Amino acid sequence: MTVTRTIEEQVKAQLAAAFATDADALAPEASLRDDLGADSLALMEALHGLEERLGILLPDADSFLLDLATVGDVVCAFAARAAEEPAR
Repeated sequence: MTVTRTIEEQVKAQLAAAFATDADALAPEASLRDDLGADSLALMEALHGLEERLGILLPDADSFLLDLATVGDVVCAFAARAAEEPAR
């Protein structure tokens, strides 16, 4: 299993729990705001939970967070940060 696949599963599980939906139904193109109903606070809380769960920190910049529009964007953001960070 690849790191990206593992991250994808964790992201889907966290988002499903945060937004009361089925993880298997979360497609990469699912909109965080339109499909999951995430507002900015709920999204920040879900991302913080993912940071703790994965041990990977995302940038704090508001502009970075505004670019996260879909489930796939979140997976790619964590996968990219995982590739940048040295193994722990």
